[in-house]
Amino acid sequence: MAAANLVNLEKVSKSYGVRPLLTEVSLGIGEGMRIGIVGRNGDGKTTLLEVLTGIEKPDSGRVSMTRGLHVGYLHQGDELVDTHTVREAVLGGMEDHEWAADPRTREVVEELLAGVALDRAVTGLSGGERRRCSLAALLLGEHDLIILDEPTNHLDVEAVAWLAAHLVKRSSAMVVVTHDRWFLDAVCQWTWEVHDGVVDAYEGGYAAHVLAKAERTRQASASEARRVNLAKKELAWLRRGAPARTSKPKFRIEAANALIEDVPPPRDRLELQKFATQRLGKQVIDVEHVDLQRGERTLLTDATWRLGPGDRVGLVGVNGAGKTSVLSLLSGDLAPTAGRVKHGRTIAMRHLTQQLDDLDPDARVLPMVESYRRVVKTDGGEISATSMLERFGFTGDKLTARIGELSGGERRRFQLLMLLLEEPNVLLLDEPTNDLDIDTLQVLEDFLDAWPGTLVVVSHDRYFLERVTDSVWALLGDGQISMLPRGVDEYLERRAQGAATAQSSAQSSAQSSGQSAAGGGDVPVSKRAKAGSAEERAARKAVTRIEKSLKRLDAREAELNEQVLEHAQDHAKVAAIGAELSALAAEKDELEGEWLEASELLE
Repeated sequence: MAAANLVNLEKVSKSYGVRPLLTEVSLGIGEGMRIGIVGRNGDGKTTLLEVLTGIEKPDSGRVSMTRGLHVGYLHQGDELVDTHTVREAVLGGMEDHEWAADPRTREVVEELLAGVALDRAVTGLSGGERRRCSLAALLLGEHDLIILDEPTNHLDVEAVAWLAAHLVKRSSAMVVVTHDRWFLDAVCQWTWEVHDGVVDAYEGGYAAHVLAKAERTRQASASEARRVNLAKKELAWLRRGAPARTSKPKFRIEAANALIEDVPPPRDRLELQKFATQRLGKQVIDVEHVDLQRGERTLLTDATWRLGPGDRVGLVGVNGAGKTSVLSLLSGDLAPTAGRVKHGRTIAMRHLTQQLDDLDPDARVLPMVESYRRVVKTDGGEISATSMLERFGFTGDKLTARIGELSGGERRRFQLLMLLLEEPNVLLLDEPTNDLDIDTLQVLEDFLDAWPGTLVVVSHDRYFLERVTDSVWALLGDGQISMLPRGVDEYLERRAQGAATAQSSAQSSAQSSGQSAAGGGDVPVSKRAKAGSAEERAARKAVTRIEKSLKRLDAREAELNEQVLEHAQDHAKVAAIGAELSALAAEKDELEGEWLEASELLE
């Protein structure tokens, strides 16, 4: 006898206002199932999660759960308490020796909370740090079923890869809503598509879902053609023909191959490069012997990078590596510390930042588009502004809506559309997939397929990165922009090798220190400043100065954390303290970087 499902939905319906989001939906979640949910923004994905967990009651139908079911839910917001420390919020107050003794807890803390001091107050954390804390707290709990709503937000490529591997190893069932298609393929055994009030189930991850959906469409088209043909025959023969016999063939790989055998590749790279050369000329952007510093941090050192016509480049690196700064360097918004950045004479560059505040909230969608372009040139000819808006999901009352009334995802879509309407030949895109659903991502990818220009993309969305770019470059912390012939896979391998090397070096250093204390071993001169030199004296002064500054900052941070607890009910006061804590954290990060550089000279 098959085991009962953990959660069952039986003919569940749910509406908001006059709009039905779920209509008589029946489905179940079994033990250990890993399910991905996809669909357009606003079609009911989050509503389905809330009905599954009992947060929202259905208008009709029944939701049942096994008795004693433990459910963990990662919301798009968070439920952290501002007056708690990170240690209290994530680890329940455990001391370092307690959580470090458990391998699973240690792995989660080291991967998700790297760079976040455990005794910092939650109120001083950035949005990304709060998200990581919420995710870490959930993963450390004991749950039969975990529900994840956009878990990859604020995670870099490396952290997304770790999270996917971690979830696959867990025994608990999982339901995840995400637009990260690589993540869906890596983790999920089933895909549920929410649309028009129904939920279609497909076996497999995102790739299997796309293939199966195409096969369903093909079969439906064939069935409709047969139905029409039979109807015609019946009319002609006055029902004297034999009854139609239908079959329901199983999904076969041959059918899948038949679906795609006559489909051209996404883009003709050589043809686009040829056209891009005509529009752009030979020189696009040349980064020549550039040094780039932000505060006390050195991001680039004597770096040279040349972008030519038609280059489609993805840029990866850990959070804080300087990816956004490099885009600002390319756009001219940020001047290099040394060296120069040369732009070609014919470039028309546009830079999509992560900010959404560059749109007039009182302007309306269609009039604003028409004020830029009434007719848009595309690979298929010319289309009207209304048709272009429809391609990006703006129909009906959305055409006359105020921009300030649009959701975050809709504003991101509109921001992208306005940028493309200006017909640039160089595009710099900083996390363009944020807040976009899969349907919109497909529209954007389709548009970029025929777009003949130079493209630089920073994104944590591995699928999008590999889909629209032809080469991947990385900021690996060595001051250079390095090409990775094997793309993201090579980046993850290099990062893993770097971490292993650092750990090995630390162990060797510890052993050497022990030997030196016992009277053995000299540190090679090549790795430290010459004894008694001016360089060594300067390094010692720097270390002393920085250590004093860090002690002062630690004392101030402790004072502020106490004030957070003291003024917990005064939200304005807590917000002001939080801002000062954030500034302190940034200052500490810079000083710690300086300390490491100076101390290396004294080893």
